[in-house]
Amino acid sequence: MPKVAIIIPARWASTRFPGKPLHLLAGKPLLQHVWEKCQRVSGVDRIIVATDDMRIAEAAFSFGAEVALTSDKHPTGTDRIAEVSSGLPRHGIVINAQGDEPFLNPKLLESLIAVLAKNPKADMATAACPLADEDLDNPHCVKVVTDLASRALYFSRLPIPVNRDGKGIPRLRHLGIYAYRRRFLLEFVTWKQTPLEKAESLEQLRALEHGAKICVVPTPHAGIGVDTPEDAARAEQILKAETNKRIGKSPPTPRS
Repeated sequence: MPKVAIIIPARWASTRFPGKPLHLLAGKPLLQHVWEKCQRVSGVDRIIVATDDMRIAEAAFSFGAEVALTSDKHPTGTDRIAEVSSGLPRHGIVINAQGDEPFLNPKLLESLIAVLAKNPKADMATAACPLADEDLDNPHCVKVVTDLASRALYFSRLPIPVNRDGKGIPRLRHLGIYAYRRRFLLEFVTWKQTPLEKAESLEQLRALEHGAKICVVPTPHAGIGVDTPEDAARAEQILKAETNKRIGKSPPTPRS
């Protein structure tokens, strides 16, 4: 079994939510919630927060995380984790765990690791869940089509596949979490953007256009990401409800 590293890319700048990684949810920075979920993933040797911002680095140090300071020139989180991965020659598998997923499922990360361990010819692994009907035409919900061996055939912002006979072919929503073979990741970030990648604005298409094999792991739920302050408010409510449930505290009764 190759050594595994989880890298959490975190940046301060965000058009919709500046400073998002340090936004407090239930008394902890959003980034800390993600890091704590990653701590529960078995079979992982290192968990590293990758950032170009000292405010994030200092906060991560304060709750015990290993931190790697990276260039501030990276266009994507993938480029950021590749920089960190270049210094991890003994780690054959690298997971990109998004820093805005406070409800990340540790078991899903374990499944991604297992898929790459069992499929030596696979370059990457990612996840998908059933697509809700209301998200069919939503371009922000990326769809994925797989082959019979659960390998990705195509990703799109459009509602694929087209169901001409109406017999209910299940559609899948792609979830933006990835496990890479380190050697592939370092090669991937050297490639120029490809035509389909530019057309759909989906960097995973660059991998497919180069013939990469991407395994897709099914999971029942999409989870809840935090992209806006409104998402953060919703996540706060869920976290508080979970805390109340653990301590056996009932939510307040609404006033009539």
